[in-house]
Amino acid sequence: MTSAPAVEFQGIDKNFSGVPVLRAVTFSVAAGRTLGLVGENGAGKSTLMNILGGNLRSDHGRMVLAGQPYAPGHPTDASRRGVAFIHQDLNLFSNLTIAENIFLTSFPRLGGAPWIAQRRLHTRTTQLLHDVGLDLAPDTPVERLSTGECQLVEIARALSVDARLIILDEPTTSLSARETDALFALLRRLQAQGIALIYISHILEHVRQLCHDVVVLRDGAVVAQGTIATFSTAALISAMVGRSLTQLYPTRHGAATGEMALEVKAVSQPGIVRAIDFTVRRGEVVGMFGLMGAGRSELARILFGLEPHASGEISIAGQPLAHADARRRIEHGLAFVSDDRRHDGLCLHASIADNLALVSLRSHARGKFKLIDRTGWQRAISRIREAVRLTAKANDDQPVQTLSGGNQQKVALGKWLLMSPAVLILDEPTRGVDVGAKFDLYQLMLDLADRGSGLLVISSEIEELIGICDRILVMSQGEIRGNFRRTEFNRETLLTAALPRETQT
Repeated sequence: MTSAPAVEFQGIDKNFSGVPVLRAVTFSVAAGRTLGLVGENGAGKSTLMNILGGNLRSDHGRMVLAGQPYAPGHPTDASRRGVAFIHQDLNLFSNLTIAENIFLTSFPRLGGAPWIAQRRLHTRTTQLLHDVGLDLAPDTPVERLSTGECQLVEIARALSVDARLIILDEPTTSLSARETDALFALLRRLQAQGIALIYISHILEHVRQLCHDVVVLRDGAVVAQGTIATFSTAALISAMVGRSLTQLYPTRHGAATGEMALEVKAVSQPGIVRAIDFTVRRGEVVGMFGLMGAGRSELARILFGLEPHASGEISIAGQPLAHADARRRIEHGLAFVSDDRRHDGLCLHASIADNLALVSLRSHARGKFKLIDRTGWQRAISRIREAVRLTAKANDDQPVQTLSGGNQQKVALGKWLLMSPAVLILDEPTRGVDVGAKFDLYQLMLDLADRGSGLLVISSEIEELIGICDRILVMSQGEIRGNFRRTEFNRETLLTAALPRETQT
């Protein structure tokens, strides 16, 4: 295995409308090694990778790939030079087969004819699936695959074009622990073959577990770099945020009251959840933990009225909802932040102001003709912007899709804060969010609880739930298997409760 640079960044600068986004970025990635690229949302990671992938041009500086000058003008230029991207939002067509997705732009042909060489397609796909450890038939439709299996198909596609440099952007945010272990085992095999990897993640434990080297970006500049062994997690966090974080979770000041905010009695839906019983009181933060497929997200959608339930009762502040739709539940004070903010929580092409208005604009309508009180609405927008600590660089008319992941999540949460919900359900509220923005989001959540809202927080991160919750419910196989108070919080106990019963022997 050689240690020669696979790619070098030399003094890369990039400005948008005169605002510097990258400033003299200089580092290299060695063949056969994995470099962790970390930094807060908005630090410049995506811009730098877009330059590497041919989506953007740098204003100054140069790149060297495998010892040769490299300046891609288009993503296909990057692909031809052996650069492949595995994005957080997987780029697969669910209605096509695995083989069709892998060779979508490069089907093997029968001689010079336009027909696809089906036998070669099947043979080549079978070999690639074997290489990534995926025991599936090439003609399996992608819509039948789990997220972890889709991740492996993406890597197989990268290997199909003989990629020598693979960039992975938040690859484990939707994976179970078992799928993450399988992915890391594959990545280590690719390292041994001399392939260079750039691994982008906010999960610093994974960076420390997988990577050889690390580069920290802050405000568009490299502020720290070296071998991962020379950095503690605290040192990485300090470099990322520019200050020492003495605590990762805010201090809880309030406490639950005796009043009921959410009550769920014997809610069942065949094949999804069974006999779900729990309560959330006003001012209480209740966590919900479980492994992938436990039924947590499905339950959240049932509670919000997006999916049906066959039996059971759901009540908000003592008021039964029967089979009220989502709009009616919002009117009763129920709010929901989905685990997929880009598809379910935001209108990406709309402005910040329009997104914040999605839920509560009607409350600012006045008079016979229901005209919007723009002065009052602007005051409300300003108040929420300040409350969620939205970046000062963003203006109200700016499209939400131009914001960092952390700021997008603040907008997704901010639209509900305007209605002061009785109950707020949050599904994976900090997925893909950097450590500094996480603290801000935790503070917002706890402040809301202190003002009397009941919170149900669904998360795959045990430490997150232990850090902010009063109680933690554990789901497994569509059932609630545990209800733990703060004095009972223990990582091993929670994990054991989350395991399927047949594995607990």
